[in-house]
Amino acid sequence: MEKNKVFCLGNFQAEPGEKKSGYLFVGNGEFELPVTILNGEKRGKTVLITAGVHAAEYVGIQSAMELAEHLHPEKIAGTVVIVKVVNRQAFEMRSGSEGFEDGVNLNRVFPGKETGSQMERLAYAIEKELFPGVDFYIDLHSGDSYEQLTPYIYYAGVAEPRVVEAAREMAQQADVPYMVRSCVAGGGCYNYAAQLGIPSVLIERGQMGAWTEEEAHSTRRDVRNILCHLGVYLGQKDYRNYYPLEVTDVSYQAANQNGIWYPYKSPGDMIRQGEVLGVVKDYEGTVLEVCRAEYDGVVLYQTGSLQVKESGPMIAYGKISREADNRKKKIAGYWTKRSTSFQEQRRAELHSSLADRWLKEIGKYLPKKKLKILDVGCGSGFFTILLAQQGHEVLGVDLTPDMIKRSKELAEEEGADCIFQVMDAENLTFADETFDVVISRNLTWTLPDANRAYREWLRVLKKGGCLLNFDANYGASDCADTSHLPQNHAHNKLGEELLQECEEIKRQLPISSYQRPAWDVGVLGNLGTVELFLDFSVSKRIYMEKDEFYNPDPLFVISARKGE
Repeated sequence: MEKNKVFCLGNFQAEPGEKKSGYLFVGNGEFELPVTILNGEKRGKTVLITAGVHAAEYVGIQSAMELAEHLHPEKIAGTVVIVKVVNRQAFEMRSGSEGFEDGVNLNRVFPGKETGSQMERLAYAIEKELFPGVDFYIDLHSGDSYEQLTPYIYYAGVAEPRVVEAAREMAQQADVPYMVRSCVAGGGCYNYAAQLGIPSVLIERGQMGAWTEEEAHSTRRDVRNILCHLGVYLGQKDYRNYYPLEVTDVSYQAANQNGIWYPYKSPGDMIRQGEVLGVVKDYEGTVLEVCRAEYDGVVLYQTGSLQVKESGPMIAYGKISREADNRKKKIAGYWTKRSTSFQEQRRAELHSSLADRWLKEIGKYLPKKKLKILDVGCGSGFFTILLAQQGHEVLGVDLTPDMIKRSKELAEEEGADCIFQVMDAENLTFADETFDVVISRNLTWTLPDANRAYREWLRVLKKGGCLLNFDANYGASDCADTSHLPQNHAHNKLGEELLQECEEIKRQLPISSYQRPAWDVGVLGNLGTVELFLDFSVSKRIYMEKDEFYNPDPLFVISARKGE
């Protein structure tokens, strides 16, 4: 990377490799904003981070201060500008989230006016003095003093397609359940930035004008992950508990009159069309208004105070669009690139001592009779072919069409009588209770919703049938680090780009942050399995040599029987 330049912003000047804090004067000196600038030694993009656009939303403000403390300029390629409190006077005077002098909501007046009210002047100064030269923008918010919310993230959705797509990719890095595409172009700070060509997101976490250390830490981690994604922070992303599902058609329901507000739901609750979400009453308890859901969806936020104002917010909810989740497309694309080499490895493995070891290992759990077996995530067909050669009726399924193509080729070479189909492990198309055995090898760690997959596998399993899952806690290791592997190992032939792509996908999957196999055991126990057995010593019996097939991550096997 090229060496960075001196970064200048107003009265600030930061040398390459320098962190500089103080007050930035904008609007001809009218506004003094607490700022930290981290100017990396390496050249890169410039990211603007703001908090306190709404001065009573404290999680964002605390997160911004922690980011200024914890980010290291030596790990930055480019420049990060952190404005810790934009609406500083309102924050210090504890006047809520509106301007102290004019009572105006700053996040509704962009692009502002040079000679307008206080908040209009501040908005104008931000546009003219902070936005120029910025490549990406992250705005940190939380619930106002009257707002309850579930953590989620907005991304700017009314801008040039390249800006919207970049903003959406930024939103996907956040460890929150939901992301919302904003459908307005003006007013909001981040929306207006997108109009200027700056991909922008707004993070919502925390509620009711409060903050906790955990909330601030989580927002800080979200920002760091976004910076890593952008290549601005030279580190590895943290794992997450969530991958944000897209929420569309958000309904912001407002009250028709002043009254006492009684919500029936909580943020994050799923709702059904026509369901009562809350009521507004007068002081005598007479119902003045009933709030009903216009469609199925999820509650994002609602008024948490006892009163609502005429035309003021009551509740906001939207539809969950699972079709917008593109992780499976990325996963299938990754394994498509690996399908040819995978076939070569499995071909060699079928004619190695590992084949007999695997048959011996699997045979411990299978009854001595012909069985109908489903191999889920069959890859290039190793287990499917092995078990078919033992006389079982075996069907292999995989999400990646190229893997299924390679499986069929390999089965024909080996003379194995088995069937292969392209199918999603989380959405099997088989009827209930179809198979005697469901088996899987190195699949669950790649699944966006492993819980759903386990439910599906048990659904298609006959009563008394056996579920066998061979996997490892791959989320705890870095597959891009091949220094401990033998020179002829398969991973050393993949190239750094593919290995990094694998790591990127892993960090988009919640299962990578689970304690495994404890999590798997808990899920299967809750799903009603019986005779659950766990073995941690599989690798010792399978991978006796450090050769091309060697797996450095300790395998475990979970065997569970479906209840009668």
